[in-house]
Amino acid sequence: MWQQVLLGCVFAFGCAGVLVPGVPGRWLVWAAMLWWSLHERTGLAWTLLVCSTAVLLLVQVAIWLMPTRRIHDSGATGRTAVWAGAGAVAGFVLVPVIGAIPGFMAGVYVCERRRLGGHGQAVAATRQVMRAAGASVLVELFGCLLITGAWLGAVIAGGS
Repeated sequence: MWQQVLLGCVFAFGCAGVLVPGVPGRWLVWAAMLWWSLHERTGLAWTLLVCSTAVLLLVQVAIWLMPTRRIHDSGATGRTAVWAGAGAVAGFVLVPVIGAIPGFMAGVYVCERRRLGGHGQAVAATRQVMRAAGASVLVELFGCLLITGAWLGAVIAGGS
């Protein structure tokens, strides 16, 4: 039981690490899945490891294909990342899997609305943040949340 709790913390830290520059969030999520697969040694565990590896490779390719822009040019702050991440997680829980996308964008909007005060300014700032780097962060966070959700589902369904 304690191993599942520890793994859950590693998955959560990996997902949060996507939002923090310099923290290898994707690698933490993949390493947690690898650790769980090596511990469980079931067909489901190996299938999830292979699928997780494929998802993270697709995420990496998608990020490489996106135009590189600087997040600082958009005026986004660390607080924006926190709000966006919280919105993505809330959306992922409320509307499983696909809710992370509107949740992420709603988090950015709420942060910008609080910072700037007006709806029009917040919408413009949200667009600017999403163009600058929000899309690549969203793709990476979505992939990590998808893998974490698959692991959690397997643990709950398997009872281990």
